Amino acid sequence: MPPNEATPLLRRLQTLQPEALAEVYDRYSSAIYAYALRLLGDEQLAEECTAETFYRLLKALQMGSSEIQNLRPYLYRIAHNWITDFYRRQPLQPLPLEGAALSQSDPPLEHQVLESCKQAQLRAALQRLTREQRLVVSLRFIEGLDQEDVAEALGKPLSAVKALQHRGLQALRRMLLKEEE
Repeated sequence: MPPNEATPLLRRLQTLQPEALAEVYDRYSSAIYAYALRLLGDEQLAEECTAETFYRLLKALQMGSSEIQNLRPYLYRIAHNWITDFYRRQPLQPLPLEGAALSQSDPPLEHQVLESCKQAQLRAALQRLTREQRLVVSLRFIEGLDQEDVAEALGKPLSAVKALQHRGLQALRRMLLKEEE
């Protein structure tokens, strides 16, 4: 969202105008859902995370929170915190191997298995990063936020985000190269 567009929408949102709430939900809910689905791997949990993210936004607005400067990073922070809390509450469950039946238009099974293995390696490597490195890398390269928005979402200086990103990418590179050997 361009900066000049954010301010009027944020003002309308802070006055709890229903149209502004609907606009924010329409604009960001699918991205928050996709982010949650990638991290949780479960559609129902992603829906629950999305709903809780917007519920927490509404609660913050009702309480007159002045901490909301930029909606997009603020929503990602809420979603990420919900996901982090979810994983703290219960152990990581292995994903089932059963999947939907393959259609004729699907890529060959070998390609799907190879791609799935690469994604699993990347997810495992991401989990071995520090929490802050993982969050920065995920928000930058999976969600597409710029460094300034990531800094705002984390409440950190831009220089710290750049350093976390650099160290996180270097660590990922080392881990993935080591696994290839």
